[in-house]
Amino acid sequence: MKDKNKPNLVVLSGAGISQESGLNTFRDTDGLWEGHKIEDVATPEAWQKDKLMVLNFYNLRRKAVLDAVPNNAHLSLKKLEEYFNVQIITQNVDDLHERAGSSNIMHLHGSILESRSIQNPSLIYPINGADLNIGDLCELGSQLRPNIVWFGEEVPMIPHAAEWVKNASVFLIVGTSLQVYPAAGLVRYFPSQKPLYIIDPKPMPFMRNSQTRHIQKTAVEGMVELEKMLLEML
Repeated sequence: MKDKNKPNLVVLSGAGISQESGLNTFRDTDGLWEGHKIEDVATPEAWQKDKLMVLNFYNLRRKAVLDAVPNNAHLSLKKLEEYFNVQIITQNVDDLHERAGSSNIMHLHGSILESRSIQNPSLIYPINGADLNIGDLCELGSQLRPNIVWFGEEVPMIPHAAEWVKNASVFLIVGTSLQVYPAAGLVRYFPSQKPLYIIDPKPMPFMRNSQTRHIQKTAVEGMVELEKMLLEML
């Protein structure tokens, strides 16, 4: 529940924040994700072509998520709940924000720790352990797939995320290069007269106006600097 006395800090987080917990990103490895082309493991076409390969790929990634721990960037966002209504919109499918203790998280691209029915997408189940296998069925008797929004599929949470951004007092973009749409387009919903902070070690493709601050550091290093900036503005 929001505290009316606190400003709204809306965060868009991406793979870069989890990379410092040891989870690989695909855009930093020549377009390969754990040695695979995206179209071979993260599209509806890949699923139709080779379900076993897709399931095995996500089983390995799920194991890596379960073995990972939240880093100081995740923990900093939790700490900021003392001063802000922190709302996290994440492109990540891991649960590191949850394990860091953040209380208001929207997963744009689903969760690797869940499965869903291919017959009825509203039937979603937790995955116990690391593996989802051929023959694991929903209550309707159809195969379960990872509850992840693949490339080429609609992102149903985008309208809700846009509402969060519209009502933000401060917008933070951390760990994402703003190359994946529609998530990258969320910045257009943020009022231009309000402060926008971007934490990314790479040069940014845009600097919207004088209210935009680019902290050119990794997520962990950048959150230390951002915390000071945000507390000074209160």
